[in-house]
Amino acid sequence: MNHFDTIVIGGGPAGMMAAISSSFHGQKTLLLEKNKRLGKKLAGTGGGRCNVTNNGTLEDLLAGIPGNGRFLYSVFSQFDNHDIMNFFTDNGVALKVEDHGRVFPTTDKSFTIIEALERKMKELGVTIMTQTEVVSVKKNADCFIIKSSERIWSCDRLIVTTGGKSYPSTGSTGFGYEIARHFNHTITELEAAESPLLTDFPHKALQGISLANVTLRYNKYIITHDLLFTHFGLSGPAALRLSSFLKGGETIYLDVLPQFSAEDLATFLENNREKSLKNSLKQLLPERLAEFFAQPFPEKGKQLTGKEKEELIQQLKALPIPITGKMSLAKSFVTKGGVNLKEINPKTLESKLVSGLYFAGKVLDINAHTGGFNITVALCTGWVAGSVEY
Repeated sequence: MNHFDTIVIGGGPAGMMAAISSSFHGQKTLLLEKNKRLGKKLAGTGGGRCNVTNNGTLEDLLAGIPGNGRFLYSVFSQFDNHDIMNFFTDNGVALKVEDHGRVFPTTDKSFTIIEALERKMKELGVTIMTQTEVVSVKKNADCFIIKSSERIWSCDRLIVTTGGKSYPSTGSTGFGYEIARHFNHTITELEAAESPLLTDFPHKALQGISLANVTLRYNKYIITHDLLFTHFGLSGPAALRLSSFLKGGETIYLDVLPQFSAEDLATFLENNREKSLKNSLKQLLPERLAEFFAQPFPEKGKQLTGKEKEELIQQLKALPIPITGKMSLAKSFVTKGGVNLKEINPKTLESKLVSGLYFAGKVLDINAHTGGFNITVALCTGWVAGSVEY
């Protein structure tokens, strides 16, 4: 039975960074991954380009992590998004910043990020075993015992970085929750987050229309970002972000022109009253969306009654869209819920229940928006979980 100081279960971004940190801090480290390659889910992020972090301030980061982001204050004081950027540039990866602070490798290839992490692990002497599925984890008086179908290892410190339950085809089956439960941790309710929204809205007329920087609102939650109309409802960052606060059965409101006030639109309609309503709205909106808003009203702008003009402006500024549900957890980007944070030390990410047991990444009850925030959580918690010294 091979003994290691630290064993990391799960070879996603949290696991790879935990292994790097552990080895950097002098620990003999083993990384176990059941897939053939490391970073399978990471390879598909950012449309295959890997949105590796976001370059915002600490408050920007916390705003991008609606699910228990404030738990990460101590983590970010040790390793934050700017440390992520420095890590990759120091390890030969050129980065670029795009809209909304999103950071990508200049190659626009996820493999560039995965390669850099693999290279660093090898440089630091991490033992990496892929195609190795852990079947049981136990602890005796002295150490943890980790078994696969073929081998047994022991370690003093165990770091669980197995991800959530979204996109199980990438290996995120929820095994980390089973490990946590085995050690008497509680798992908060699991549900889809960063999920496309299902609606009964007229899909066919608007399918494929993409809008930049529109506003979606539900109660106190207001999201301004890009939106995509699909055959099933709504997608794009605005819909994905709002989904964290929805379950289905709610009505949300879409402002397609947040840069214009109601008074601005009244003036615009008056100035264009001689034109057809559709042609007027085409100056502000994509053609099919202009047709959608113009269709219930008279053809010419000057034919609008005062009440009709108010109604049109109301539709443009607060179009009601009933939400019937959201995509299943298996088809969502992020899992909401996980290992209960009340049972985790926020400074070290060590279990408060079991000495030497650590959790990092999406197995924790932390969920973030798309735009680099989820990978930031994974990399930063991975570093901190791996960096505790004896």
